[in-house]
Amino acid sequence: MTQHTLPKLPYAFTALEPYIDAQTMELHYTKHHQTYVDKLNAALAGTPDQVGRSLEDLLTHLDTVPESIRAAVRNHGGGHYNHTHFWQALSPRSSSPEGVLQQLIEATFSSTDGFITKFKEAGLAHFGSGWVWLTIAKNKLEIITTPNQDTPLAQNLTPLLGIDLWEHAYYLKYQNRRADYLDAIFHVINWKQVLLNLSASD
Repeated sequence: MTQHTLPKLPYAFTALEPYIDAQTMELHYTKHHQTYVDKLNAALAGTPDQVGRSLEDLLTHLDTVPESIRAAVRNHGGGHYNHTHFWQALSPRSSSPEGVLQQLIEATFSSTDGFITKFKEAGLAHFGSGWVWLTIAKNKLEIITTPNQDTPLAQNLTPLLGIDLWEHAYYLKYQNRRADYLDAIFHVINWKQVLLNLSASD
């Protein structure tokens, strides 16, 4: 049986210091993300006909997942998908948006700084746990938030950049200061990966 696995982290736990501390990275990756993977595999183990489906397929078409495991796939599959996306979207060598991505951001939000401001505002306005996303559909960029571990896939949107708003992502360093966390994280955004996500959405 095919098992979902924890993806290899593309940098060391210390690599995003001082913006994301090593203790948070290690706990977030080895405990929180691993738990989502384990619980997703446990849910799928009892439904062999679902095992061969990709994670993207399961989350895009949740209505076709057996009701007995639908909530588990939504929550734990969503947690696995979202965190995999999150790790890829971070880098100790942050740069700036380039090429088509930069053009779309400037056309939609006037400037990169304008986008970052809107993105942070959406993240701060979101109540409770969840995610803030830059998504695309039909060549149109949109900033959205999702609760808990819901993904943009369920809304037929392609995620380009997703930032974790759960307190476990920042509480050890920033306590309840989500604004400081959102300010800090833009120092470690992997814009090259965001551009790759855009290219793959065509």
